[in-house]
Amino acid sequence: MESESVTLTSPTFKYSHRNPYHDKLSDFEEFVIRDEQTEEYRGKWNLEVFNREAPLYLEVGSGYGHFMLEFCEKNPHVNYLGMDFRFKRSFNLARKLKQHPTQNFRFLRARGERIDYMFADSELDAIFYFFPDPWPKRKHLKKRLFQEPFLKAASKVLKPGGKLYVKTDHEGYAHWMAERIEQNKDFKLQLKTFDLHEHFPEHFLANHITKFEKIFLGQNIPIKAFVLENIK
Repeated sequence: MESESVTLTSPTFKYSHRNPYHDKLSDFEEFVIRDEQTEEYRGKWNLEVFNREAPLYLEVGSGYGHFMLEFCEKNPHVNYLGMDFRFKRSFNLARKLKQHPTQNFRFLRARGERIDYMFADSELDAIFYFFPDPWPKRKHLKKRLFQEPFLKAASKVLKPGGKLYVKTDHEGYAHWMAERIEQNKDFKLQLKTFDLHEHFPEHFLANHITKFEKIFLGQNIPIKAFVLENIK
């Protein structure tokens, strides 16, 4: 378990862990970047990590990697950064990535709260944020990432016109997101739907279905989605 004695958004935050999968991730150091090392490439991802100029995309919470694997294969022209902080899940995804036919990605074992320490102003072209933990209990609401600090950070690191794509199955979290989007001045709302596949079946977000999404659709749970355009 990580220590969070220092707030995750503090400049002095340090990752700490006693999980055996942390060391196992070093087996994939050719494409896995961990902890504070993810903040060493701020402003230099294309130049020093990918060694090419290309659109730079970030997925916050890659989970089991189904979207990441499919998207990278279909979009080899994109420089793709997957991110998660759960150890075993990250290790299992790294094993899949090792066998991937295209190598246009890196995987970050890092926290979504730290994106403005990982990326320079206007460095990213797009951010994906799909099916996050909804933290449904009232006492846990403060753990939800989708709050004003994250939106401010996302606007800062996205280029003008850059997009933030969001999907969730959880109706309560979707309403929470909608409220914070309405209060936010950094993004223009391009898409808001509480039933993506019913109302926008041809949309990009409906054409890429994650593992969790398949489960929810099989249970007749509508997918909620938002697309935000950075207007800074």
